[in-house]
Parts: sequence; structure tokens; C-alpha cells
Amino acid sequence: MAEAKSTAARPLSPHLTIYRLTLSMMMSIVHRMTGIALYIGSLLLAWWLLAVASGPNAYATFQSVASSFIGRVVLFGYTWALMHHMLGGLRHLIWDTGRGLGDAEREWLVRANLVGSIVLTIILWIVGGYLMGGLR
Repeated sequence: MAEAKSTAARPLSPHLTIYRLTLSMMMSIVHRMTGIALYIGSLLLAWWLLAVASGPNAYATFQSVASSFIGRVVLFGYTWALMHHMLGGLRHLIWDTGRGLGDAEREWLVRANLVGSIVLTIILWIVGGYLMGGLR
């Protein structure tokens, strides 16, 4: 029989506790979470389209849910998830070209992704509210 080798000489896999959590790591996790949120949020879009196609009563039901406080929070979150995921995709596209991979550039892109998604969401809601006659 072959002799068993000592496990002390074998390299061990790094444990999660030796890694320092960075903003780039967190944004990677958030990017995945926003992808899931967009997948689930597409059900809201389908509900809206079905309500529009079904007539005034179905649309009124959707409108009452969407215009409630909880409905607006969900729609605001959906808008942010869409903006964040879009900017995260652009960030990954930049990285795929081999640019922005240095420490400083990577952190700048991650911060720009976070700040940009918040700013774009607020701008969209202000413009949308203005075009719809004000946020009621």
C-alpha cells in the first residue's frame, strides 16, 4: 500500500477571516443582489403591463398599490437597483478592457458606481415627478 503523506506539508486553503473586506468586494455582492432584485422586480413590470391591458379597474388597483407609501418605497428601490446594476455592468465592462484594475482606479470606479446610482435615482425621481405633475 502507498504510504500516507503528512498533512502538515500540504498547503491549506485560506480561511475567510484572513481577507479584509473591501468596498469592491461589497459592491460585487450588491451587484448580485441588485440582479436578483431586478429579476423579482420584473414581476412588478409584468403586473403593470397586465393591468394596463386588462382595463381601468385592474389599472386602478395597480395604481393604488404603486402610489401607496410602501409601493413608492419599492419602486424607488427598484429604480436604484436598476441604476446600480447598470453602472456596475459598465464598471465590469471597463475592467474587461483591462483598464481601471489598479488599486486607486478600482476604488474610484466602485465609489463612482455607488454615488452615481444614488444620484441618478434621485434625478430620475425628480424629473419623473415633475413630468407627472409633482410627487403627490
